[in-house]
Amino acid sequence: MIYVIGLLAQLCFSARILIQWLMSERARKVLSPTVFWILSLAGAYLLCLYGWLRKDFAIVMGQFLSYYIYVWNLNAKHHWATLPALLRLVILATPVVILLTTLFQVDRLADRFFSQADIPLPLLLFGIVGQVVFSMRFLYQWYYSHKHEGQSLLPAGFWWMSLSGSFLIEVYALIRLDPVLLLGQSFGMVAYARNLIIGYRENQSKL
Repeated sequence: MIYVIGLLAQLCFSARILIQWLMSERARKVLSPTVFWILSLAGAYLLCLYGWLRKDFAIVMGQFLSYYIYVWNLNAKHHWATLPALLRLVILATPVVILLTTLFQVDRLADRFFSQADIPLPLLLFGIVGQVVFSMRFLYQWYYSHKHEGQSLLPAGFWWMSLSGSFLIEVYALIRLDPVLLLGQSFGMVAYARNLIIGYRENQSKL
């Protein structure tokens, strides 16, 4: 059941990119559809739960920042307020509760995380850099959107950071011979590159 939760989270993340990509192709411009943020929030919620059940502090922390940016984007889309108040409270409180309960085990989790004999520390740090770049794209997206009158936008910088982080994770996956990471990131890289092309053509058409 724990793995099912993790797989459902990954399914939400893959579906958000596929839907956003197809909608952008049809509109011939880069879109930030509401369903993208709904699936992002659903995936992050499930992955937070998965990380807590697996006692994996890294997974919980990896989702914590972007989770609330998803909420911000739903609010910018005027969709957040349409959800029932109790559901909004549960959504907002769950990551905080999970993080607080996980922090009580942080020493043991840190030892396990940094003392894996089959992963050299330099390689582990390389993988972490990839994940940080990949995660920070949503902080950039929030900053960019906030600067543009609070609109929910997916700018070129977001896709460049997505592509860069994904490339680093792909290299890490190749070294680790991890087929799950390889397949997951390969699909994403195609969508990220395609969004950059769509955005470039949109800008050219405005000149």
